[in-house]
Amino acid sequence: MRRFLAAVTIGLSLLAFPARGQEPVTVFAAASLKTALDDIGAAWSQESGNAATISYAGSSALARQIEEGAPADLFIPADLDWMAYLAERDLVDAASERRFLGNRIVLVAPADSTVDLSIGPGFDLAAALGDGRLAMANVDAVPAGRYGKAALESLGVWDDVAGKVAQAENVRAALQFVTLGEAPFGIVYRTDATAEPGVRVVGTFPEDSHDPIIYPAALTADSANPDAAAFLDYLQGDIARAIFAEQGFTVLAGD
Repeated sequence: MRRFLAAVTIGLSLLAFPARGQEPVTVFAAASLKTALDDIGAAWSQESGNAATISYAGSSALARQIEEGAPADLFIPADLDWMAYLAERDLVDAASERRFLGNRIVLVAPADSTVDLSIGPGFDLAAALGDGRLAMANVDAVPAGRYGKAALESLGVWDDVAGKVAQAENVRAALQFVTLGEAPFGIVYRTDATAEPGVRVVGTFPEDSHDPIIYPAALTADSANPDAAAFLDYLQGDIARAIFAEQGFTVLAGD
């Protein structure tokens, strides 16, 4: 009986205090990564036996949550600015940063739309919108919105459409406006359009109309999870690279 009770006590202790390495890796990632990262997280879990809990939102919102003390092991925004924002505050491990993905921004319309619009300097997006709205992520804070606004400014059409923009909290929310028919056009990442059959790409914005779209990733300064670095490495392995490429990302060297 004493041996039995001792075994039960040990078992309960193990349940109450799981091995540190078995704690899920908490990832804060840009909303545009959801489709790819969900698949990569599942593959990593099956391969390693570890788990990743991934929270998706606009990069700006995630950075501010980390700044306010939200527990995260890994931060993956959709631009370099928000990574720099946390690095300047010593909230990420700068030595761990990888710049591993690229993307493009596109103009999308509902899948059943027959509109034909050529993107270029002075293109008449305002006329194509009519009384409708242009769905975009927040143009002041969210990377997709900032890239989109910069492209429209570069092409000389921002002033014509600024009053018709419907801003969303992140790029996937902007995508939903178009998918549901609430907006005739939206500006999203190419990868968002790939992941959503409810839209079609009308055109791709010239690469020189905005800053390069680069996704960095880094461990947070407070992360104590030994599996976080392993998951960061996994993001640059063959399986992850293939999934990212299939979703339409440009896979970078990762330096």
